[in-house]
Amino acid sequence: MSNKPEKDPLAQFAQDPRVLVRRDGPPRPDSRCVVYWMQRAMRIHENPALDFAIDVANHLGLPVVVFFSVIPNYPNANLRHYHFMQQGLRDVELDAAGRGVGFVLRRHPDNSLEKFLEEVQAAILIGDENPCREPERWRQTLSRKLKLPYWTVDADVVVPSVVFGRDWFLLQHMRPHLKQALPKFLVPPRSPKPQHPWQKPKSLESFSLDQDITSGFKSLDRSIGPVDTFTGGTHAALKHLRDFVAHGLNNYDEKRNHPEINGTSRLSPYLHFGNIGPLTIALAVERAHAEGKAPRPACDRFLDQVIAWRELSVLFVKYNPNYDNWECAEPWARQTLVEHAADPRSHRYTFEQLERAETHDDLWNAAQRQMVHHGWMHNYLRMYWAKMILEWAPDPARAYEWAVILNDRYELDGRDPNGYQGIAWAIVGKHDRPWFNRPVFGLIRPMSGASTAKKFDSKAYIEQYGSNASALF
Repeated sequence: MSNKPEKDPLAQFAQDPRVLVRRDGPPRPDSRCVVYWMQRAMRIHENPALDFAIDVANHLGLPVVVFFSVIPNYPNANLRHYHFMQQGLRDVELDAAGRGVGFVLRRHPDNSLEKFLEEVQAAILIGDENPCREPERWRQTLSRKLKLPYWTVDADVVVPSVVFGRDWFLLQHMRPHLKQALPKFLVPPRSPKPQHPWQKPKSLESFSLDQDITSGFKSLDRSIGPVDTFTGGTHAALKHLRDFVAHGLNNYDEKRNHPEINGTSRLSPYLHFGNIGPLTIALAVERAHAEGKAPRPACDRFLDQVIAWRELSVLFVKYNPNYDNWECAEPWARQTLVEHAADPRSHRYTFEQLERAETHDDLWNAAQRQMVHHGWMHNYLRMYWAKMILEWAPDPARAYEWAVILNDRYELDGRDPNGYQGIAWAIVGKHDRPWFNRPVFGLIRPMSGASTAKKFDSKAYIEQYGSNASALF
């Protein structure tokens, strides 16, 4: 008889670059399932974290159950965000049944993940990665408390962040590394089939999505209501993608900076909630080019946004603890902003005036209204919107703070690495180079209302989003 210890049956899976082993050890004996704790990747199909959980479960001869916990105090979330999330969860429930995996939804105060793991006798816990501060803190705390293996999967980037291992000063410095890694990861997902379908025990409780998931949440901000411009969920996301590939991708290079015609995909809310993954989008774009439906320049320009800039944003948030405040500024940017902090401003506004779109600038007001009323702002105007806050706020630190608050409060894709990186680029020059010295901005790249308005039909855009600021609230 061999005296060698038995080999860890999960060791082969830990080699996947998407996987982080947060708590190691063998699967719990006499277990009945593998649990996938869904948070960031809120979808059933083409979800690397769920696919990984299915692979592990098939190896162990077990079924998979997806667990989702609704809490009343998710950082900076309001009714608008919860409403969109509930729409997405309905797709998750439907698609889970079709794929043969379980789905259990619990709400506070009966939403303990640890209690659920004991109820179903989980062998191992698989979860999503999320670079933002609070979700990462939750994962670290959980890994110290659990008594079974806990692994997380980097499911919402094309190239796993560990491949880069750092943030970059400029996108052009990251590009060679991204180009080298893409062929390995820009490939169709395997989408493994569960070999052991989940059979829900009759006694296992799950909250019904026919009811309001926010019912009884007394501290939830309900002043920011749902919007009718977007419907949450994978099914709506895939429809948006199909429509964009069929009608918008071909001319994306020319129309993307025209806010008056919405020449973008408008997929960012779905990416933020994980209703669709960047790999799904990128592969659809590549297929469109291969089938002669879109030219290479348009596809490359779009892929640059959905892969390069987006993954640079994830690395920024992952490796910079000050991603949501002005302390993330590079030394050159901090110095120039401090030097110009006392410069006279042509206009000064309070936070409340900005929130109500009560400025002298009709274009900025229209952009603010688009965000407040529709839960989304056109990408090109987000840069201008943030830079004008820098020009009108009392100082750079408050400009950054105000931009983050407004972005996170009203955007469906707020509270996201892309939004934080965009604000950092606009206000403190992150991932940008020094520009020409000028008042207030210093060496930060400036934008002006006059020059910005000349680059598209600004009058048409302003007309779309009204001129009555009092209608905002």
